[in-house]
Amino acid sequence: MNYHILTLFPEMVLNGLHTSIIGRAAEKGLLSIEAIDIREYSTDKHRHVDDYPYGGGAGMVMQPMPICEAYDDLCGKIGKKPRVIYMTPQGRVFNQKIAEELAQEEDLVFLCGHYEGIDERALELIATDYLSIGDYVLTGGELPAMVMIDCISRLIPGVLNNDTSAEFESFHDNLLEYPQYTRPEEYRGLRVPDILLSGHHKNIETWRREQSIKRTLERRPDLLADASLSKKEAEYLKKLENE
Repeated sequence: MNYHILTLFPEMVLNGLHTSIIGRAAEKGLLSIEAIDIREYSTDKHRHVDDYPYGGGAGMVMQPMPICEAYDDLCGKIGKKPRVIYMTPQGRVFNQKIAEELAQEEDLVFLCGHYEGIDERALELIATDYLSIGDYVLTGGELPAMVMIDCISRLIPGVLNNDTSAEFESFHDNLLEYPQYTRPEEYRGLRVPDILLSGHHKNIETWRREQSIKRTLERRPDLLADASLSKKEAEYLKKLENE
């Protein structure tokens, strides 16, 4: 996976992403992270990349030329036109299924807007996906890009020390993850459930699935409509709903 981030603040994304698990994955060559400074493609001697909006209004708008020139230069270097994701509250809300889809790509471009947004012509020319991390407004697209890159990267083979971690966690089968415990067995009067100490793997697996169903019902019941449940698990859910 090769990430290309079109941004006005390359240090921000590089410093954030070259740490922890994602940073180690980059060091191992499992993924690459490139921050492309949009200002480098400004023809203005002061490196301006924004201007007042036509028709009036508050704030400034990012100009199309530096963005499109940066993208064209990237396409020339990698020999193709990769998918371009524009972070905007107007886009689809990013979720695990979208992450799984994007993880299949070889190259992804993240376009980070600022100010009052980006000239619509740049978006019409290069943007392929409009994504949001929630119904709220941030000062720029860098944080959403970092969130998405972190999520997508965890799905790339080898990035996690234990690849099954990405498979059996929150949103697997559209269910929230079951509760986790570690040592000590008792802390402030609270004990680890006996089933987890039993060593009976089949019973532990059943307990974890039931806990996932129960937690999803309590915290995110909207997910259950598309949950993948066995007949026995569906009966367990129905029993919980009737309690």
